[in-house]
Amino acid sequence: MNKNDISKALEALSSQKIDRKFNQTYDLIVNLQDMNLKNPEDQVDFFLTLTHTTGRKRKICALTGPELQDQAKKVCDHAISQDEFLNYADKKKSKKLAEEYDYFIAQANIMPKVAASFGRTFGPRGKMPNPKAGCVVPGNANLKPLYDRLQKTLKIQAKKELSIKVGVGKEDMKKDDVVDNIFTVYNQIIHHLPREQHNVKNIMVKLTMSKPIRI
Repeated sequence: MNKNDISKALEALSSQKIDRKFNQTYDLIVNLQDMNLKNPEDQVDFFLTLTHTTGRKRKICALTGPELQDQAKKVCDHAISQDEFLNYADKKKSKKLAEEYDYFIAQANIMPKVAASFGRTFGPRGKMPNPKAGCVVPGNANLKPLYDRLQKTLKIQAKKELSIKVGVGKEDMKKDDVVDNIFTVYNQIIHHLPREQHNVKNIMVKLTMSKPIRI
């Protein structure tokens, strides 16, 4: 797959007459083959950072000790100090929190408290602060670069079905930026497959309300 192939697919999507009154999302769908997802070595689970945003703001919440609390309040969309963790002992509150935010940043030295307070709710939803995404930080961390990077960070996963679907842009974005995002995501995916491109059955792109177009 090359960028010209992607551009042609986006043009084909643009030619579809779709009655919509909102800014649609471009979804990339990579269907896989010849993999046994019961084997952990065949599962896909990683984070990648794009050059461009996907046009959707990621909401980020920080779980901090006193060292980062003031900075987290200024930089992140929400900040919860360790003294406030008890407020989320109610499962409904912690569930609502997990659903409201895309990523959670946590101060490394309080991770045991984070796990004890939020693990049962965040864990099954894939929302625990993840070191692979850079979301577990020291008490002297500079949060602004991390916050900005997470706006361009995607979680790529195929653990239950042989298909990866991920939002890669918005309809009002520059088409070249969407093309770059799709190209980056595809190339990262194939490097995480046991037989690289040979494990790719097909690749499609669609808008929220459109039919998929094969790339």
